Amino acid sequence: MLSKFSVIRFNPSLSFPIIPYHHENFLEIKCCATNSPPPPSSSSSDRKFRFRLKGVNTWKLNDIDSAAVQETLNQWLSKTQGFLNEVTSPLVKNVHDRKPNPGNMFDTQDTKDIFLAEQTIDSRTPNGSLSLAAVVSIEQFSRMNGLTGLKMQKIFKALVPESVYSDSRNLVEYCFFRFLSRDSSEIHPCLKEPAFRRLIFITMLAWEKPYCIGKDPQVVASERASFERSLVREEAFVRIAPAISGVADRSTAHNLFKALAGDERGISFNLWSTYIDELLKVHEGRKLYKFQDGMQQTNERILCLSLSRKRPVLKWEKNMAWPGKLTLTDKALYFEGVSLVGQKVSVRLDLTSHGSRVEKTRVGPLGFDLFDSAISVFSGAESKTWVLEFVDLGGEMRRDAWYAFISEVIALYKFIHEFGPKDDDRSVPHVYGAHKGKARATTYATNGIARLQALQFMRKVLENPIKLVPFSFLQNAPYGDVVCQTLAVNCWGGQLVTKFTEGGYVPRQGVRTSNEVSESNSHVFDVDGSVYLRKWMISPSWASSASAAFWKNSSVRQGVVLSKNLVVADMTLVEKAAIICKEKYREVEKTQATIYAAMLEGIPSNIDLFKELLLPLTVTAKSLEKLRRWEEPYLTAGFLAFAYAIIFRNLLPFIFPTTLTMLAAGMLLLKGLREQGRLGRYFAKVTIRDQQSSNTIQKIIAVKEAMREVEKNLQNLNVSLLKIRTILLAGQPQITTEVALVLLISSAILIIVPFKYILAFFLFDLFTRELEFRREMVTKFMSLLKERWDAVPAAPVVVLPYESDETRPPRSQTREINEIAKPESSQSSGKSR
Repeated sequence: MLSKFSVIRFNPSLSFPIIPYHHENFLEIKCCATNSPPPPSSSSSDRKFRFRLKGVNTWKLNDIDSAAVQETLNQWLSKTQGFLNEVTSPLVKNVHDRKPNPGNMFDTQDTKDIFLAEQTIDSRTPNGSLSLAAVVSIEQFSRMNGLTGLKMQKIFKALVPESVYSDSRNLVEYCFFRFLSRDSSEIHPCLKEPAFRRLIFITMLAWEKPYCIGKDPQVVASERASFERSLVREEAFVRIAPAISGVADRSTAHNLFKALAGDERGISFNLWSTYIDELLKVHEGRKLYKFQDGMQQTNERILCLSLSRKRPVLKWEKNMAWPGKLTLTDKALYFEGVSLVGQKVSVRLDLTSHGSRVEKTRVGPLGFDLFDSAISVFSGAESKTWVLEFVDLGGEMRRDAWYAFISEVIALYKFIHEFGPKDDDRSVPHVYGAHKGKARATTYATNGIARLQALQFMRKVLENPIKLVPFSFLQNAPYGDVVCQTLAVNCWGGQLVTKFTEGGYVPRQGVRTSNEVSESNSHVFDVDGSVYLRKWMISPSWASSASAAFWKNSSVRQGVVLSKNLVVADMTLVEKAAIICKEKYREVEKTQATIYAAMLEGIPSNIDLFKELLLPLTVTAKSLEKLRRWEEPYLTAGFLAFAYAIIFRNLLPFIFPTTLTMLAAGMLLLKGLREQGRLGRYFAKVTIRDQQSSNTIQKIIAVKEAMREVEKNLQNLNVSLLKIRTILLAGQPQITTEVALVLLISSAILIIVPFKYILAFFLFDLFTRELEFRREMVTKFMSLLKERWDAVPAAPVVVLPYESDETRPPRSQTREINEIAKPESSQSSGKSR
């Protein structure tokens, strides 16, 4: 049976056509154009809701649905009651009444009428009846694609196998992704329309719950009312939101959801609409930014400014702070200092050069590091360093946000240098669209910064804003290199315009040669057939085992590929890699949580004295390290000859007694020299240098820093011991099994192989690790061991509450209680006998 819901009509200036479905027995809802003036006879309510009902010529009483009429009358009565309440309300309102009510944001006239147009698709599916949200989404996007819902349903059924078609979630994706595939702008233009935002929110709800319990009118009415209080969960948001240009990024969508949802279970429509509003304001604000005279550079775009007079940006130079205006572009930083003369001087710091980096730092007057609200920006090419302080009495969030902004620009050009072709690469014209790869990568970064700015205005930023910008997040995330590879294929990949070979030789037409086949297999292909050339793979991450395993299983198996960013019933390459990265990152966070729980505070010590006491061991270790690195080849060769002579001459049993004898002789010699007065009065005294003259506050800060350093080292030591405890006590069964097998194999080797050969092999391994022929193998092995060690969780630590002496009974009382308890226990035992 056909149901009714309205067709969303957007501004006629938008680029997509809308073909309404006409039927002679249905009411046709028409929206007036936004730019066209209303007719003189139209009422204020008509101008408010911008639609009119157009009657039909003939009516048949048998075709009238009594339930639908009753429901329509109830809606009209509620509208009339709301209008009367609005008219009779007081004219003077307080400040809180000016803000929109979040609970009524979704309950607008357009939203109520969105369910009143004709349904053409068959809502009965093998897995159940379609939900109201799924019907609305499919019908509306079908009309926006120029078709009806039934026609779109038939097309999708002919494209995919039965297993894909049976899941109605895939049909929702197909209608939605097909409309999005027609736009390739930086941010989707339809986001300016409130109706389109509501439709996206309904689509996320439809993807999350594509089926309903039944088609009872009461169930439909309750489902319609539930839209006002519905929440979008993480899975639906991560799947739908990144498909819209500029709204989210595949690699950071889960972190964006956490930032928006906060402590809630999902995202409401009010929060979704507010986020889109703030995001559009950021993009519109960028269009209004203008360079000052003498600042503008070629092909630079301003991303954000610091214009707050109450919270200025201070640039520290030679223990002096100069306030000014900070401007961040997609290539550099500009600082325009305030001069006493009145002339503004602007300086530029390039962020595109190799070696640029940004770090958090502390600043203060006269060289005293008192304020933890600054960053240090280094430009690798010119070796310049800027120290910028972001004054914010409310906390460090402003500094952290700007740290993320600058870090993202630096990470962007690091990504371009590592994964993109060189500027003078002659193979770029052979791949269609590859010359736009740098612009696409820049769009990823600038959109990430825009989203972080929008969240900053909403006060929804995570504790670590780096998680919300893609390239900076992927730098330190596990499996981040593979995600960067998929982003590189997405940015620079394209169809081959001509046959390309690295040597410039183009084989003849016909049967492909073995060289051509091997060369084509070495390239990387996207889901839509786009190719990323082998010669562009200069990053060492392409040779990793994780990369090889991912690209081996990167093909789409049963989905519909609409573009490299939109795949129905399957995932794009970036989405597949991002999901693996998210899972691995969560495992790291769980392991890190156990480590944080094991770090106990409050263990002070003296760092300088500890270093001085360990000075002999430090000197010995440095000398052995010089020998191991072959810094003096003759000494190293002599040491190895002496060591192997001891090993193979069977002199090892005499090493330990000889060492003890030499130690005793040295002690007696020093005793005799000391008695003769030849060693001086200050011999054997530990001497440390005092710090520079400082006041009480500086001494307190120095002691605090020293305590923090000792505490950190002891925490790391405790964590290592707790991890060893976890291994020994089978807290992680798999790792315990692996360690036990290694110990068993080692014991077998020690039993079978003579010890001198094992020691000789150990010396050979120790003194050849830094040589060229073994360096790469040792690096891979050490990275493997580090990865396995980082995966070991720390043993749980329980801290009992403190018990004072007042709460504990005295020893005498405890003894008396025990003596009293003994006869009672003996009596009870006697009775039992």
